[in-house]
Amino acid sequence: MKLRYRYRVYPTQNQQTKLAQLFGCCRVVWNDALALVKQSQEFPKNSDLQKSCITQAKRTEQRSWLKEVSNIPLQQSIADLGVAIKNYFDSQKGKRKGAAIGFPRFKKKDNRQSARFRKGGFSIKNGKVYLTKIGHLKTKWSRPLPSEPSSVTIIKDRRNRYFLSFVVEAEVQSSPAPNDAVGVDLGIKTFAVLSTGEKIDSPSYQKLNRKIRRFQRRLSKRLKGSKRRDLARLKVAKLKAKLRDTRKDFLHKLSSRLINENQVIALEDLNVKGMIKNRRLSRAISEAGWSEFRTMCEAKSQMNSREVRVISRWEPTSQYCSDCSYKWGKLDLSVREIICLSCGTLQDRDGNAATNIKNVGVGHTHDTKWTGSGCKTDVSAVCDELSTHLVDEQLVLFAS
Repeated sequence: MKLRYRYRVYPTQNQQTKLAQLFGCCRVVWNDALALVKQSQEFPKNSDLQKSCITQAKRTEQRSWLKEVSNIPLQQSIADLGVAIKNYFDSQKGKRKGAAIGFPRFKKKDNRQSARFRKGGFSIKNGKVYLTKIGHLKTKWSRPLPSEPSSVTIIKDRRNRYFLSFVVEAEVQSSPAPNDAVGVDLGIKTFAVLSTGEKIDSPSYQKLNRKIRRFQRRLSKRLKGSKRRDLARLKVAKLKAKLRDTRKDFLHKLSSRLINENQVIALEDLNVKGMIKNRRLSRAISEAGWSEFRTMCEAKSQMNSREVRVISRWEPTSQYCSDCSYKWGKLDLSVREIICLSCGTLQDRDGNAATNIKNVGVGHTHDTKWTGSGCKTDVSAVCDELSTHLVDEQLVLFAS
C-alpha cells in the first residue's frame, strides 16, 4: 500500500528564493489552466492544457520566466488540476465516497504553497535530497524511508516552514494484538472513554485560543499591504500551527496506541456536521478532531492488519445497561451516572456507552427495544410516588 512520509527541511536563503519562484510558477500555471477550463465549453485534455499553459506560454514575453524553473512540477500542477476536476464530477455523480467536493479554485500567494516532483526531478543519495534547479536540501530524517519513493512534494506552510512529503510503497504489518476489541466513546472535555474504563482527557486549547483571538484583533487593525500586517499575520499563523500540531500529536499518539493494543476498534458514527450547528459547542467540537481521529484509526488499521468498525449513529448506546441490556431510555446530559433498575449496577454514562459500542461493534448485538422477562423492573425499584398508565381506557394507580 502507498503511504506518505513527511520530513522537515531547512533550505538556505538562496534556496528559499528559488523555491518561491518555483511555487509562483506552479501557481500561475494552475490558475491559467483553471481559467482556460472555465472558459471552454468542453473540458480540454491535460496534454492540451500543458501545451497551451506551459509550452506555448514560455514563448510569450509575459510568461517567459517559466523557463527558469524545472518543467516537471509545472506538468504535475496540470495533472493535479485534472485529478481535482475528475474528483469533483465523481463526487457529483456519487462515484466518490465521503462529503461532496467543490470545483477547484484559484490559488493564492498567501496560502499554503507546494510543488511536486516525480522520478527524474529528484534523487536521494547519502541521506541528501536533491531537487532539480533547487539543489541539495538539509533534511531532518526523523525515521528511515521503507522503500524508494515514487514522488516528493515540497511544501511551504503559512508559518514559513518547509517540508518534504514522500510517496512510498510499504508492506502491511501483521502482528497479533494483545487485546481482542475495545469500544471508544468520544467526547469534548474527556476526549475518549474506553470500554476498559479508562478515560483520556483532551489537551487544553484555552491559552492558545486566547492568544489567537488577541493577535487576530491586532491583525484586523493593521493596514493592508504593510509590513506590520505581514508580521501580525505571521504571528497568527504560528499560533494556529501550534494548535494544529498539538492536536495532531495527541490524535496520532492515541490512535497508534489503540491500533497497537487492540485487534478491533469500535467507534460511533457521529453527525459532526449537525453537532457543529450548536453555537455553544461548535468551537469545542471542531477543535476536538473526532473525524480526524477516525480517519487516522482507519488508515493505521490497514497498515497493521487491524479492523475499525463504525456502528450506526442511531444506536442508543446511552439508553440501556451494558450488563443486563435493560433499556431505561433517554438521559439528560447532566446525568453522568445511573443505577440500573434491573440489575442494580451503578453505571458511568460514558463507560456504559463505550461498552455498548464495543458489544455492537464485535457483533454481540441484540434488539434494544426488547426487554424480556429477565429485564423487568423489580418491585423494590418502584418508588412511593404514584404513576399513571392508561390501560383499556381505565386509570390504574400503582404504588409500592
